[in-house]
Order: sequence, then structure tokens, then C-alpha cells
Amino acid sequence: MFAKFVSSRNPLLRIGVALSTLWLAACEPTGHAGPGQAGNAGKGVPVALLLPAGSGTSGDDALARSLQQAAQMAISDLDGVKIDLRVYNTGSDPAQAAQVASQAVDEGAKVILGPVYAQAANAAGRAVADRGVNVLAFSNNVDIAGGNVFVLGSTFPNTASRLASYAAAQGKDRIFVLSDQTTAGTIGARAITAALGRSGAALAGQASYPFSQDGLNSAMPEIAQQINASGANALFLTADTAGALPLLAQLLPQNGIDPQATKFLGLTRWDVPNATLALPGLQGGWFALPDPSMNDRFQARYKAAYGSAPHPIAGLAYDGIAAIGALVKSGRSDPFSAKALTQSSGFVGVSGVFRLLPDGTNQRALAVAEVRNGTLAIVDPAPKSFSGAGF
Repeated sequence: MFAKFVSSRNPLLRIGVALSTLWLAACEPTGHAGPGQAGNAGKGVPVALLLPAGSGTSGDDALARSLQQAAQMAISDLDGVKIDLRVYNTGSDPAQAAQVASQAVDEGAKVILGPVYAQAANAAGRAVADRGVNVLAFSNNVDIAGGNVFVLGSTFPNTASRLASYAAAQGKDRIFVLSDQTTAGTIGARAITAALGRSGAALAGQASYPFSQDGLNSAMPEIAQQINASGANALFLTADTAGALPLLAQLLPQNGIDPQATKFLGLTRWDVPNATLALPGLQGGWFALPDPSMNDRFQARYKAAYGSAPHPIAGLAYDGIAAIGALVKSGRSDPFSAKALTQSSGFVGVSGVFRLLPDGTNQRALAVAEVRNGTLAIVDPAPKSFSGAGF
């Protein structure tokens, strides 16, 4: 879907796809799963881990392996808590996910961790909703959250709230929203506008552009006029590095939008791949990311244990097991109930503190970074608890 932006005269348009992985994993399942398989039986609290292996694509198999290894690492880190991790392969097919979820509960699972794809997670949740079992999905798609389905992935509303609040506190309180004409762009723009209403910042204006290089080139002069006429002192972009962001970083300044006067804000990660930080148009811009120091430690430990870097969303499996272990250790009689899962103090994961919310979404501690001379500089650290600033 990003092929429209490939250009031989602008090689930066080809940098990386990792940023979009989480969204794509949530929204675009492919392939067909084979029968679910259980394994890794042992003594302890039975937890079902639903993975996308078996879809027929190597990418799903690699993702499944990384998620399972991260979960196993988390189990080894638990102090005094035993987890009986039961692994089931769902592929990316919702019907298979529903069947496997039911099988897992039949076999004693008290809580389900996974699946990855949004439709599969939704199907798994529906399949066990009347059996009192909650699903902690690896998706970041808030549209499936609610009922017995909780999403663990970093969400647009969470990122938008963090950046909008920080921008408003820094005097960047008239924000223009610029989005792709895609499903992700529409949802991202909706998250930003909702966040502005809570942050004290005002919506200065809003525009979108066709998701193609020619379309963006054609639309940019009029968009730039709208931005300048709005009096905005900040511009919130939904684009990611695998799509329009590199071209926007070039076209916006060329059409009279000064990044020094109109602060650029990013709904997506601008440091993956690292080459994005060198784009001249993004210098001085802000984006949000998990606590880099904590995430670096996880990356190093995982690589030392398994010989390769983890998948970008592998940490979600660690976080899920960490939350499950903390709830078991609490001694509650209902450790996996919605009330227990949504405790206000939250949990500590590989990227910092996070908590699940009653509507099935989540809050994650995020740092705010600024692009400076081609490098990342933290200008506001990630909160260490939910009692401090930054939420």
C-alpha cells in the first residue's frame, strides 16, 4: 500500500517499514491459519498465548517466535509466581482464533494473551465472552477494545494526548491537524482532535491529502495556504516514515511552512528507522516514544538470550506476562477480572509503566523527544508512575 510513495529522485521515501508494523498488525490480517496447537504445559497458573504462526507467511512465524520468546523471558523474571504458558497457533484467521480461544478455555486457561490481528482478537474475545475469560490482545486498534478485550499496543489516543498536553504546556496551543486519506490517517486525526479538547490547546484547522505522491504534491500548495491562514503555531502529522512523512518533511518547508515557527508534532515514531532523524524538515519537531533506557535494556537482554533483536511489538508479550504475574502475586481471589486488570496503579513493562482502562484501551508512559541535528533528544522524560505529570 505504500508503493505509491516510492520515487527514484527521492530515496528517503524508501526508508523503513517498522513504524507501520504495529498498525498493520492490528488492521490487515492475511493468510489462513492451521489447527491450533497447545504446548509448553507445566505447573502454575494456566495462561493461553495465541500466536499468528501457521498463517503460511514467514513474517507471521517470525513474529510468533519473537512474542513467545519475550513471554518466556518475562516468566523467568517473575518472582515467586509460576505460569503454565500454553501456546496455540491461530494464524491470522478470525475463525481459527475463535476456535483456539474456546479450546484454550476448555483446557483450563484463566486468561488469554494475544492474538495480534484485530479481527482475530475480536473473534477470540467474542468466543469466550460468556465464560468469564478476558483477552489481552497485542493489537493497537482501539475499535476492538471493550467488553472482555483489552488492547496492549501503543494507541493513537495515548500518543496524541501526551503530545497535545506537552505542546499546550509549551505554548504551542493552536494546532493544525494534517492527515493521510487512509483508515489509519482518519483514525489518527480523530484521536488528535479528541486529545486537543482535553489538553487546553485549540484546533486551528484540519486538512487531509490523497495517499499518493502525485496527490500530495498537487494538494500541498492549498494545504500550506490553509495552515498559514489558520494562525497555527503547531502542526500535528499522522504520517509515518513508511508512507508520506519523508515527502511532507520536504514539501511543507518548500511551500512556506517554517518548522521553526510552526512546531511539527508526530503521531508516529520518527526514530525508526534512524535515518528519518536526518530529514531537514523534521529538525526541531517533537514525537513521543517509550522510555528509551528501559526499552534499550529489554532489547539487549533479548538479543543476549536469543541471538537476535526482538520484533518491534515483542515487548507486548513481556508486558502481558508481567501484568499477569503481578496480579497472581497480589493474592486476589479474582486476579484476571476486569476490576483487577484495570487497577489504577497499573503495571511495569519493558518500556515503562502502563495500565489497562475500563474501556479496553490503555495508557502508557511516553517520553517526548525532539529532533536535534539529526539525533533524538529527550525533552520530557516518561513518567515513572501514574501519580506524576505526563498523563
